[in-house]
Amino acid sequence: MNVLIFDAVRTPRGKARPDGGLAQETPHGLVAHLAAAIGARGNDPRAVDQLTLGCVGQIGAQGGHIGMVAKLACGLPDRVAPHSLNNYCASGLSAIGQAAAAVAAGQIDRALAGGVEMMSRVPFMADKADYYEATDFAPRRRYIPVAVAADLLAVKERIDREALDRVAATSQARAAAAEDTPALIASRIAIGGLDREEAPRATTPEALAKMPPAFAAMAAGYVEALGGATIEHRHTVAHAPPMTDGAGLALIGRNGEGARARILAYAEAGGDPRDSLTAGFTAMNRALARAELGLRDLDRIEFMEAFAVTIAKFMRDCPVDPDRVNVSGGHLAKGHPMGATGAILLSTLLDALDAADGTLGMVVVTGANGVGAAMIVERLR
Repeated sequence: MNVLIFDAVRTPRGKARPDGGLAQETPHGLVAHLAAAIGARGNDPRAVDQLTLGCVGQIGAQGGHIGMVAKLACGLPDRVAPHSLNNYCASGLSAIGQAAAAVAAGQIDRALAGGVEMMSRVPFMADKADYYEATDFAPRRRYIPVAVAADLLAVKERIDREALDRVAATSQARAAAAEDTPALIASRIAIGGLDREEAPRATTPEALAKMPPAFAAMAAGYVEALGGATIEHRHTVAHAPPMTDGAGLALIGRNGEGARARILAYAEAGGDPRDSLTAGFTAMNRALARAELGLRDLDRIEFMEAFAVTIAKFMRDCPVDPDRVNVSGGHLAKGHPMGATGAILLSTLLDALDAADGTLGMVVVTGANGVGAAMIVERLR
């Protein structure tokens, strides 16, 4: 793949509660703010053929074809084709990947793509899908909440509580430090008075060690789906990404001056719904193979902290320098606005590469029930 990224911007993440820093905004309004920011930074967001937007909770404030609603809010020309997609936590990166595929195929010249989620307006599982409680699937194919799946995976992978605490502490410390490092937040756009990540919280190793596991009661409602499996619950609320509001948006195209980066490879993957959070690893390996690169070739990596078990597994099992991974903190500190996550991480990656004067970087996202995606980029300036 040889598709250019002209810019990628993101909002700060606001707490998903009525008094959260973005809660008075609208989902389409967040996207419109970011499109305007792309224009103010030197690229015309109206000169596109397509807007592709990821969003998980497509009801209420995010219903009515959120891609179409955002297109109208952004003031894009009538000719622009809008797309809305839901690929769970991979949605934002899937939107960019699918738009990039259309560019690479010559179907379009330029696109805006990204994701949005306002969990203060549309809470987790608010769509009340029948599948969440369906019993007409074999137990291994039934829905298991991602928090419960995270505990299952931690037991299966022999990732202990101390490892979970370590990655949580690192995420919080790096997120706090990033606020004082302008280069790492250069593409984060202040909105509605919110000019910093709202979810990070001060903590200590001692405080983390005292926190109780949080998701045993949730597991009790899914006994049949768990097939009698015994779970040693390990994840606390500090090991789970806070629910937040946020959006990310990228401008991509085939040619033009002033591009920030080039997409070298993109891959998606499915996985075992019971293991749930492992498909990102498969997507990562596919993307690396397509780019003919190894992890050691990468200057910066944004690996989604989809519960502490995923980043702990990555750091333990993969040959990677920890100082190149999630250098400005991750989801455990800053939060997870589901459909926006992949787009936010791409913007974060480009800032991290700029700050390090690096060249190659990768985003990896992974989500519930076996979805994952990965993208490798080459920084151009």
